Amino acid sequence: MKLGIVGSNFISDWLIEAAGQVPEAEICAVYSRKQETGDAFAGKHSIPNVYTNYDEFLESEIDAVYIATPTYAHCGQAIEAMKHKKHVLCEKILAVNEREAAAMFACAEENGVVLLEAMRPDFDPAYNLIREHLPKIGKLRRVTAEYCQYSSRYDKFRQGEVLNAFNPELSNAAIMDIGVYCIHTLVRMLGMPKEIKAFSTKLENGFEGSGIVLMQYDDMMAEAVYSKITDSVNPGIFQGEEGSILIYGIAMPQSIEIVYRDGKREAIPYTPAPNNMVYEVREFVRLAQENCCGHPYRKYSLDTLRATDEARRQNGIVFHADSVL
Repeated sequence: MKLGIVGSNFISDWLIEAAGQVPEAEICAVYSRKQETGDAFAGKHSIPNVYTNYDEFLESEIDAVYIATPTYAHCGQAIEAMKHKKHVLCEKILAVNEREAAAMFACAEENGVVLLEAMRPDFDPAYNLIREHLPKIGKLRRVTAEYCQYSSRYDKFRQGEVLNAFNPELSNAAIMDIGVYCIHTLVRMLGMPKEIKAFSTKLENGFEGSGIVLMQYDDMMAEAVYSKITDSVNPGIFQGEEGSILIYGIAMPQSIEIVYRDGKREAIPYTPAPNNMVYEVREFVRLAQENCCGHPYRKYSLDTLRATDEARRQNGIVFHADSVL
């Protein structure tokens, strides 16, 4: 697979490092709006081709595109790539809202290409291990997915400089950047809830800095706890009537253990990958090789955005794309 990169930030650096561990993937090109930015990025990663015209980039020999631009740009860039018959691996959150995501998946099907959200928990084997060990903790009653990470850009914000990561005009919010990992994990593991209650903490420019999304199921509850303005040391917890499974690291799992009601602890054997994006690259290549447009991850992405849309609605987090028909 000849892969082209759209977006030259640190997450693209990680993706390229992960792709280097997948023999079937080759980074062949980068698209950047500025020649100097593209040249610098290409030089750092020994990428042979730099484009500043998106159409020329898409008309090149690449087979697929990795999109790591701000969320508001995902839909348009992905659809244009898929119209050029390119497979698309798009960074989380896949789209601004469910309507955009549905249009993106419809375009993928129409053009016979794969669209996949680069959602690391979907592909990390840690979550399969959790599912395998769930029977040990009895009936599941509560799940907490917590991801609170003090943003490296928050210090600048506190000093009065608003960088892209804290600019709501770019369809940014803590729920879109950090909370999505928690919400996605919950709806994938548990399905869609019967009811959602959401709460947010907003900064002075209207940006959502942190939040909690409560999810009601028939016989249990779940919560997504997330923040870009504080750190947390709490693990994710699957609470059952006979014990709990603790996972340390929602987006990048580091370890898993069971704590039973009697206090006994059992470590679940798990070796984390140095860069767990390697799993999503492998799966993306496999799906593209098999031309599997109707993969199951599509449902997880749409369910996540349905839940995220409702949480944003309750907290008055509105983006320009929400009003575009």
